Amino acid sequence: MSAIIYALSANAGIAASKGIAAVYTGSSAMLAEAVHSSADCANQLLLLLGLKQARREPTPDHPLGFGKASYFWSFMVALLLFSMGGAFSIYEGAHKLSHPEPLENPWIAIGVLAFGFILEAWSLRGCIREIREKAGNVSLWRYFRESRESELIVVMGEDIAALAGLALALGAVLLSMITGNPAYDAWGSIAVGSLLVIIAVFLGIEIHGLLIGQSAAPEARQAISDWLAARGEIAQLYNVITFQMGSYLFVAVKARMHEAESASRLVAEINSVQDALKLAFPNVRWVFFEPDEKD
Repeated sequence: MSAIIYALSANAGIAASKGIAAVYTGSSAMLAEAVHSSADCANQLLLLLGLKQARREPTPDHPLGFGKASYFWSFMVALLLFSMGGAFSIYEGAHKLSHPEPLENPWIAIGVLAFGFILEAWSLRGCIREIREKAGNVSLWRYFRESRESELIVVMGEDIAALAGLALALGAVLLSMITGNPAYDAWGSIAVGSLLVIIAVFLGIEIHGLLIGQSAAPEARQAISDWLAARGEIAQLYNVITFQMGSYLFVAVKARMHEAESASRLVAEINSVQDALKLAFPNVRWVFFEPDEKD
């Protein structure tokens, strides 16, 4: 959650400064960036809403809880990033190409963009620090592809897109100021919008997998299987199925148990394995254990 708070704080300040600068300078690239940051603020509020809903206790209608609510709202964020951020920026740039207007007070825009770059870098730093605490020194690309924490994926994608967008907008304003040609500013807006659309598509693809049902991350899946296979009560492990439910895991196990003198003893050993599994892996909330004898 701290990464979302970092991003929300940064984007609130950036959106206000960009909006004021867009009015003073008439820069379409700056306006595109102001809309982008405003959309990001709305996005972070939706992510916080998703995390709050995901913590609700299970009900008879939702016996496995509401953990996947965070995926739904993360997917909505990707759609908003596409529509409010990307599509509007492309439209604004195309409009300015057909109706060019010279920039006014470009140094204001440059100062605001530099200020925004600092705040976005601070936000991304907070996000990466949280990722490192949870995932260690994996590459950011691998984390993006394999992580099951949709809110961190979204914040990281937004922050990277924001930094790249700020660089594009700054270059567009500088070129327009140096050459006196406002078309560079318009093309900067189109470039920012195209970048946002690309990031939104990547986010949507990743979160889509979580929405329709995905297992635990490969390392967690292997660790659970290895732990179960090493238990003294289990003679042979046949199959382990994991299912990611927000921050919690559903685990189904099929295994051959060692011979027990009675059915009650067998049940006690199964319960012992289930309880120990939840202690060893605190994010495992549900365990369904099926003893079997395939031979």
